[in-house]
Amino acid sequence: MELTRSAAEALDAADPVAGFRDRFAGTGDDGPGRLLYLDGNSLGRMPRDTPAALTRVVETQWAGGLVGSWSSWVHDATRIGDALAEGVLGAGPGEVLVGDSTSVNLYKLLVAGVDARPGRDVVVCCADDFPTDRYIVAGVAAARGMTVREVPADVDEGLDPAVLAAALDERVAVVVLSAVAYRSGALADVAAVTRLVHDAGALVLWDLSHAAGAVEVGLTAAGADLAVGCTYKYLNGGPGAPAFLFVRRDLQAELRQPIWGWFGQRDQFAMGPVYDPVPGIERFGVGTPPVVAMAAVEVGVRLVAEAGIDRLAAKGRALTDLLVALAEKHLVPHGAALASPRDAGRRGAHVTLAHPAAWQLTQALVDRGVVPDYRTPDRVRLGPAPLYTRFVDVWDAVDRFRVLLESGDFAAYPAELARVT
Repeated sequence: MELTRSAAEALDAADPVAGFRDRFAGTGDDGPGRLLYLDGNSLGRMPRDTPAALTRVVETQWAGGLVGSWSSWVHDATRIGDALAEGVLGAGPGEVLVGDSTSVNLYKLLVAGVDARPGRDVVVCCADDFPTDRYIVAGVAAARGMTVREVPADVDEGLDPAVLAAALDERVAVVVLSAVAYRSGALADVAAVTRLVHDAGALVLWDLSHAAGAVEVGLTAAGADLAVGCTYKYLNGGPGAPAFLFVRRDLQAELRQPIWGWFGQRDQFAMGPVYDPVPGIERFGVGTPPVVAMAAVEVGVRLVAEAGIDRLAAKGRALTDLLVALAEKHLVPHGAALASPRDAGRRGAHVTLAHPAAWQLTQALVDRGVVPDYRTPDRVRLGPAPLYTRFVDVWDAVDRFRVLLESGDFAAYPAELARVT
C-alpha cells in the first residue's frame, strides 16, 4: 500500500460511495485546518436531510395533523424496522422493531431469552464487553438467582471462540456478546459463534451497536436468534436516538418480554383488561414510540441502505487498513501501539491505538482539529465512518497525530481524566 497523500487522494477519486459525503452537514470545508472527525463510532454526523424530516413531522404532522397523524405514526416502529432489516442487518420483514434504548432492549430480550430456556441457570457474557451489557446481565441474573459466567477476552484481539466454547454447557440459557468490540473493534464471526452457542442448546443475543451500518452482519444467514443496537453511531440517527431490536421470526411467539406495555398488546385500542401480546415483532414494543426522534433515524437508515452495506463494509476495511499502515509507519516509532486486530477481516470500522499518554493525546488532538475518543486503558480510538470519511482525512489525521508525538506538546495537557461529580 502506497502511503503518500496523493495515493489517498487517488483512493477517494475511485471511491464508489464518495458522493454520500456531501449529504452530511459539516463536510464542506476542505481547508488545511479543517475538522477531521474520526468519532463516527460514537456519534455519527448529521445528514443534511434530517432537519427537513424533523420539520415535516413537527410542523405538518404534529402542528397540522395533530392526533390524526397517529394513523401513520403508529406504524413507524415496524416500518423503519423493516427498512433497517432489509438494508442494513440482513434480516427479514417483521423481525426488527425500532424504539426504546439499547439497554432497555437488551434487558427485554435477555429476560425473554432466559425465560424461554427453563431449567438453565447460567448467562454467559464477555468480560471485555461494554459495561452496560455486563451490568444488565448481572442484574437479570441476580433477580432470577442465576449465575453469570464472564468469559475472558484479549483487550486488543477480542474473544477467542475456543475460550467461549469451554464456557458452554447444558446449564447455559443465553449468551450475550458484541459483534464488534467497543474498545478494540475486534469483529466476531457471528455465524460461527451462533452455531457454537446453538450446539450447546442456548440462545445468543448480539449487541450490534458498533457493527450496524459499518459491517455486514447478515443476521438471517447467520441463524441469529436475538440482537439489539443503537442508531446514533454509523446509522447517524442523532444523539440519544431510539435503538432497535431483532428477534428471529420463528422465535417470536415463543418469547414474552418482561415489560408488558400497551404497544405490545394485541388490539391495543380495545383497551382490554388482560395483557395479550401481539403474535409478531410488535410484542416487543412497550410504550408510545418517540415519533420525532424516529424520523431522524429513518433518514440515517435509508442513507446506509442506499449506499449499500456491502460497499460501506468494504470501504470501512480499506479506511482502517490505511489507518493501520500509516500508524505503524508514523506513530508506532513514537511509542504508540496497535490495539486492534491487524487483519481487516477481524476488525470493524474503528482502530484503537495504545499509548501511556492516551488521555493527554486525545485532548491535544481535539485542539488540533482531530476528533477521536478515549477509552481505558490508555487507548485512543479512531472511527472513520465510511459514509462520509475520506481516505485523505485519515492521512491528514495521522499526520497531525505524528507531528504531535514528535513535538511532545501533548505533555502539557492534564494527565488525569476529568471526573464529573
